[in-house]
Amino acid sequence: MSTSEAAAGPRAAWLSKAEILAEALPFMRRYSGRAVVIKFGGHAMGDPSLFRSFASDMVLLRQVGANPLVVHGGGPQIGDMLKRLAIRSTFVDGLRVTDEATVEIVEMVLAGSINKSIVAAINTAGGRGVGISGKDASLITAERLTRTRVDPDSRVEQVLDLGLVGEPRKIDTALLDTLTQAGFIPVIAPVGQGPDDRTYNINADTVAGAIAGACDARRMLMLTDVEGVLDETGTLIEELTVGEAQRLMRTGTISGGMIPKVETCIEAVSRGAGAAVILDGRIPHAVLLELFTSQGAGTIIRAS
Repeated sequence: MSTSEAAAGPRAAWLSKAEILAEALPFMRRYSGRAVVIKFGGHAMGDPSLFRSFASDMVLLRQVGANPLVVHGGGPQIGDMLKRLAIRSTFVDGLRVTDEATVEIVEMVLAGSINKSIVAAINTAGGRGVGISGKDASLITAERLTRTRVDPDSRVEQVLDLGLVGEPRKIDTALLDTLTQAGFIPVIAPVGQGPDDRTYNINADTVAGAIAGACDARRMLMLTDVEGVLDETGTLIEELTVGEAQRLMRTGTISGGMIPKVETCIEAVSRGAGAAVILDGRIPHAVLLELFTSQGAGTIIRAS
């Protein structure tokens, strides 16, 4: 094999990388100076390789001019800690009933170990991560979440007591604006403070949607353990309008745990986010595939 033939292989690889960069450049410009809210959770949080690649992706987003805002969950880690401390935990409609003892553990795990591990990974990847919670600078003013259920026997509507489970009432973006303007990557634990000064445990998807709307984010990305929204045959639906998504929920095509995720996406879009995407966090660099390629990596939901 001649020297020129031997060099052809590496040269072809570099040319391929150059073509990828050329394809990505217009997409990078689209997000320059704009907020991108990413809800990080599921399998990706527990897989060390995916965890590291996620952190490096956040650093890359910041380096190309976007303003990534990371909102993270931590349900399994909270459950493990409650077991270790022998604190009994129950669920109603998928929401953890949160009493005074439980909310202390929720805040400790979310704003403590999980939050700081994500920050550390971003810093190791070359970024400037800053861990905060919804209580910092009144980022999230919360109110008690109320849910009702119809008793199957009496048909009487009952109010469910979920304890200190909350939902965002107001989002103050001042702290996020200050951090992103200074080049930091905010990592947000989903707890908030109510007017009664109590701490509230808030669903991470809900927090991501509320922040995306308040920041007029160009995109909200929800990393999950599924491909995205599937049709009746199990095939990925790559794009939906709000109206189409609502119709699929009415007909039962979108069902179960996917309903609250789609509802959160609809809420984010209705409040000002450019679009919301449900994508598979088990795929390495899924965020980059979604934002910087024409292929995408999940189901995008737009206003129309």
